[in-house]
Formats: sequence, C-alpha cells, structure tokens
Amino acid sequence: MIGMIGPPSTRRFQRAVIWGQMTKPIINSCSPCVEESKGLMHVLEYFQQIYVINLPSRHDRRREMAEQLNAIGLSFDTPCVRLFEAVRPQEPEGFPSIGSRGCFLSHLGILRHARDRQFERILIFEDDLNFAPDFNTRIGNVVAELEKTDWSLFYGGYIADSLPQPEGTSGVLRLSPTTPLSTTHFVGFCGPAIGEAVTYLENILSRPPGDPNGGPMHVDGAYCWFRQQFPTKITLVSVPMLGYQRKSRTDIHSLRWFDRIPGIRQGIALLRRMRNLANQ
Repeated sequence: MIGMIGPPSTRRFQRAVIWGQMTKPIINSCSPCVEESKGLMHVLEYFQQIYVINLPSRHDRRREMAEQLNAIGLSFDTPCVRLFEAVRPQEPEGFPSIGSRGCFLSHLGILRHARDRQFERILIFEDDLNFAPDFNTRIGNVVAELEKTDWSLFYGGYIADSLPQPEGTSGVLRLSPTTPLSTTHFVGFCGPAIGEAVTYLENILSRPPGDPNGGPMHVDGAYCWFRQQFPTKITLVSVPMLGYQRKSRTDIHSLRWFDRIPGIRQGIALLRRMRNLANQ
C-alpha cells in the first residue's frame, strides 16, 4: 500500500503525482469507494457515487458494462458503484420518444438520489459506455485536475464539434457554456449543481412541448440548456475522451428492422460485439 503524509493539500499533490505514474488506477484504503475484496481504494473514489443506468431487460448491456468496469478495476460489487434501474415509461408524454423520456427520468432519478443523500460529487455511466483503451493511464491526471477546480459538470464522453487541445498534461478543457455537447453516457456533477439540475429538469417536465423556456427534450439537450442558464458554472471535458458509446441496440430511438426480427437480431448483436471488441 502507498502511504501519504502531510496536510490535505500535500496529500492531494502526492496522490496526483502517483496517479500520473501508474498504468492502473491507484488504490489506497480510506474512502467510500473501496474494493472490499482487495481492501484497497480506487482512483475514482474521488466521486462519492458512480451510477450505472441499466434497464433490467438489457442483460446484454449489463454484462458488457461489467466487463468494462472490470477493465478499470471496478465492479458492480464495489461499494461506490450503484446499478440504477432505468425508467421505462408507457407513453412519451411530450418527449420525442418513450426511450428519451425514460432516459430523462432516469437521470433525474439519479440526481434526486444524490441530492437527497447530500453527495458532493457523482458520476453517471450509461450502460452502452466503453472506456477508452488508455483510460487507466489518463484518469489520474484528469481526477487531479478536477480536485483543484471548482467545477459543476464534467463530461468524460460526448459528441461535439472539434475542440482545442487543453494546455499541459491534464487532459481537461474548460468549455464555454454555449458550446453544445451531445450524449450523456459519461457525465459528472459536483456541488450545488446537483440540486440545481434537479430543479431545472423538474421545471422542464412541468412545461408543454416547445415551450420557449424549455419543454420536454432529450436529457443531453436539457443539460446544454442548464449550462446556458447558469453560465458561471464550470463545465470541464476530457480531451481526448475517456469513454465512448459502444455499438448496441438502441433503447432511445425506434428500432431498425433488423433489431426487431428474432434470429436476425441475435446475429446483429453478435456482429456488434465483435466490432466493439475490435475497436478496444
């Protein structure tokens, strides 16, 4: 085990330096995020809770997500990792689709859970997340940068127009509140932004579709609106990304014909899995 001495600021610096030298996530032993089987602490213990959104019916995604967590030294048994049952409503009720409403409500449910437990820092993973091949070598520098910044939102994965390279070796870029980002497969919240996002999303739910103040919409769009509404809140992104969406049958949009026909659907799932493995 690696010991650290000195005041908190010194320990944070020591930990950041050590993280940057490791090829696997650092481990110690005094945090909510502890691998009890190893008695060690993962680098992502910086986040008090890591939520993984998953529909109970998507055994395939849950299995693949377990493989991804294992690759970075975590599992569904890690105390700070919570498998969060995704919402699957019956009707879209003003949203673009049933799936988009379910995704929105799932994120809102997580934010409410975190707010009610007074968590200060959380990560949200959607179950189609793949971690970048060099995740373990870069995550230490990223977390060290988050530790010394008063951030509100963090994106480890996203779709965006070309972004400039961050200065130095942190791999973290501060984003303008007007810069649009798509997808929410790897997003974090910090501090008051957690409760404020709850209120913001609840207000969106209360408005009709097309409301100029923001009505029902995809949750990634809602987060962009939130960032524009609160421009002083700092949004940070990892450049390059720490994670990306793997190829998988959608739960948000209408299914394509080959995802609806038994037999063909299973064959397509196998092809997607082979493609995902080839891209790792």
